[in-house]
Parts: sequence; C-alpha cells; structure tokens
Amino acid sequence: MTSTRPLIAVVDDDVSVRRALARLLQAAGYHAETFADAEAFLAYPASHPPACLILDVRMPGMSGRELYDHLRAERRAIPTIFITGHGDSRMAARAVEAGAAGFLLKPFEDEQLLEAVEEAVAHGP
Repeated sequence: MTSTRPLIAVVDDDVSVRRALARLLQAAGYHAETFADAEAFLAYPASHPPACLILDVRMPGMSGRELYDHLRAERRAIPTIFITGHGDSRMAARAVEAGAAGFLLKPFEDEQLLEAVEEAVAHGP
C-alpha cells in the first residue's frame, strides 16, 4: 500500500452505498477500499489490515455479523462500524456489546459516520 492515509474498508452489497461512502471517506482524507461481499473482503491481503471496517449487516452469503465473528475468531481485530437499514436498538446493543466500534442505521448523516470512523481509528483494535 502506498498511501499513508488510514485505510477504511467498506463492505456492502449495494454499489451505490459503496461508491458514496468511498467518496465521503476520501474527501475526509482517508484511503477507502470497497468490497461487494464478505468473501471479497476476506480475499484482501491480511498484511494490509484496514484501520477501520464499515460493514453492512445484511448481505447475500456471509452476513456482516458472520464476517465480524470470523475475523474475531482469527484474531484479526479491526475496529468495526456496522451499518444497516434493517436494524433496531437491540441489534445495535448486541453489536456494541460484542465489541463493535459503532452501529448506524441507514440513512445516517455523513457527520455521524465520519465521527464514528475518527473514533474507531483513534482507538484502534
């Protein structure tokens, strides 16, 4: 990786969400990599872990929560912010109790996401 900017990985099956988040993150000074599903993210070299992972909860194949649990089982601690259009306060509480850095319901404000990313990057794994 040639960039010294923190790498933020976005995993979401919706191409418009991936593009919008990548633009937002890049405008805020981050390097963004996007992935259409959990399997694509898992194929990314572990030697270049992101500083933060933005992860959609519901995706075809491996869900966001399953990916999060998989990474934790492999001891790949990446501060993770879950995003979803299908969540509730109970789901958010469970994610945070499990160690997630944040949980945002779609649609969310750009500032909400950037604040969560800044906090996650600052505190690391």
